[in-house]
Amino acid sequence: MRASRLLSILMLLQTRGRLSAPALAAELAVSQRTVLRDIDQLSAAGVPVWAERGRDGGFQLRPGWSTQLTGLTEAEAQALFLAGLPGPATELGLGSASSSARLKMLAALPEALRADASRVTARLHIDPMDWYRAATPPAHLQAVARAVWQQRVVNMRYDSWQAVRERSVKPLGLVLKAGVWYLVALAEGRTEPRTYRLSNLLSLNVLDKTFSYPKRFHLPGFWQASTRRFEAGIYTGEAKLRTTGRGLRLLKELSAAVAEAAARSAVTDPRHADFTCVTVPIESIDHAARQFLGLGVDAEVLGPPALRERMGRLASALAAAYSH
Repeated sequence: MRASRLLSILMLLQTRGRLSAPALAAELAVSQRTVLRDIDQLSAAGVPVWAERGRDGGFQLRPGWSTQLTGLTEAEAQALFLAGLPGPATELGLGSASSSARLKMLAALPEALRADASRVTARLHIDPMDWYRAATPPAHLQAVARAVWQQRVVNMRYDSWQAVRERSVKPLGLVLKAGVWYLVALAEGRTEPRTYRLSNLLSLNVLDKTFSYPKRFHLPGFWQASTRRFEAGIYTGEAKLRTTGRGLRLLKELSAAVAEAAARSAVTDPRHADFTCVTVPIESIDHAARQFLGLGVDAEVLGPPALRERMGRLASALAAAYSH
């Protein structure tokens, strides 16, 4: 384990340059004390690594020094062939480059590992698209991607839920979630990045102006924190329902948060053993009423009163519409 960790530290410093002890500890899932001991071990072995103090300090290798100790294990070779998805690579304009890179990587592997590595792609297919959704990339995806790679400022017209706005932004990264592309960018005059759905871009102009990438920005960390805030803020209340077994299954398909809450709160109705009572989060009375209406007679809203009243009005309107 330690030998593998020492090699990982060496590869991280070689590929990323200067890294702090906390950053190395986070990458390796160990304590900072362990990282410091490993750095001492590398120095004792003759690896030219030194520390630089200060706010932007950290550990780094002597400029120009590198190691050829990059042999792959069988599991690592297999994992490399899962690192990229051909669909998204094609949408980004990197389809042919991705294919040729995979061929070169395969050719560079020892013969004993080639069959195992290629078997992974032959027997595992990853489809990031949701059901009944066309896999059509946004119109400006490739232009945005080039701006991200080249750190160039872009002017864009964006159709948000409030209004159409024009913004000048520094594109920091792209995210593909459930088949939908998002741009994380820093708008002019803002201190915190924001997320923009690429399909809402109405027009885009990539400028010749470049920008310096924020040293402390970490795209995966930003996205994880952003999605947690979004998921926590989207639900503003709770609803209590009595469901049949079928209704409970349908309810759990609405969202992961609803499914988790339903499983956690499910109790058998003391008056009706065939029914289950659950408490689930809701976004709003209107949104919940539209969702729960699809459960039909397999679910009854018990509360809050405003939601139960809204369900009753909708049911009466449907009954009236179909009574003729």
